[in-house]
Amino acid sequence: MDNLDFSSITPLLSIPKRVLLTSHTNPDGDAIGACLAMFHFLHICGHDVKVMVPNHFPGFLSWMKGQDEILIYKDEKEKCDLLFVNAELIFSLDYNSPTRLGDAEEAFNRATGIKILIDHHIQPAMQYYDQVYSTIETSSTSELIFDFIIQNKKDTLNRTIAECIYAGIMTDTGSFSYSCNHEKTFRIVAELYKTGIDGVMINRLVYSTFSEKRLRLLGYALSEKLKVIYQYSTAYISLTKEELARFDFRVGDTEGLVNYALAIKGMKFAALFVEKDNKVRISLRSAGDFSVNNFARNHFEGGGHKNAAGGDSYISLEKTLEKFEDLLSGYQDELRN
Repeated sequence: MDNLDFSSITPLLSIPKRVLLTSHTNPDGDAIGACLAMFHFLHICGHDVKVMVPNHFPGFLSWMKGQDEILIYKDEKEKCDLLFVNAELIFSLDYNSPTRLGDAEEAFNRATGIKILIDHHIQPAMQYYDQVYSTIETSSTSELIFDFIIQNKKDTLNRTIAECIYAGIMTDTGSFSYSCNHEKTFRIVAELYKTGIDGVMINRLVYSTFSEKRLRLLGYALSEKLKVIYQYSTAYISLTKEELARFDFRVGDTEGLVNYALAIKGMKFAALFVEKDNKVRISLRSAGDFSVNNFARNHFEGGGHKNAAGGDSYISLEKTLEKFEDLLSGYQDELRN
């Protein structure tokens, strides 16, 4: 794995600037970890730094230092719009196109500041950016932020920054169980440990702080809503708005749920369908060579990685599930054991 060369950004940071860091809708551990690591780094370097995400992030990420500084576009639209207007540098972290900003997309497109993409998803929308740093040969965007910091000012790497980067890498690899088959990733983790981070504690804060209702939702989803289609080595879970309300759903409560479906012996394809007010949100996972990125792009206006992707459906949940099952026959050869 070759490091990306971030040297073109260095001159832009030679004097203090107004910087806006942004990430995608439904921000996950990598999105928040990458943004906060960059936030702390740029703050140390003397810049005026703000972080904006389109909507709320899971509560199990709220232990990270600086999370209270994150602005939610959904809640503070006018303030965030002004940040886009005034920003001299705008970073897109952990997403490959302004379309992933949801309601904030228009403000991004109107902004006149220098726009820089740092991401690890395929097919970046390069036409929207002044500088693009994109590779799929990495575990996470947080790993790229580590490279960026080391190349620019290595001595700024401290425990606070390292905790954010570690959380990003850990969550985007499922606790180092996928997308991390590279020696470099583990060398980076070793460097993070040198700052004094507590990996066991971080793992517990992320994965072992469930509310009772979240745990009961998990049990219900697995016992009552899991469907296995052995013919196509596929399993999926679907949840209605009413079912979510029954368990007092909070942002992040379905995080990782799709992986349980993929954990069934012999499964190559797994999906989670979550009914929202105006759409069905779909999470897709696969094992082996089956590309859920292509599946999401072709059928559900989405995309992501080869083995982890997402999409949306704007028909009812019932019809979405019918469509999904009908599509499987067209992939029989790829999904056959």
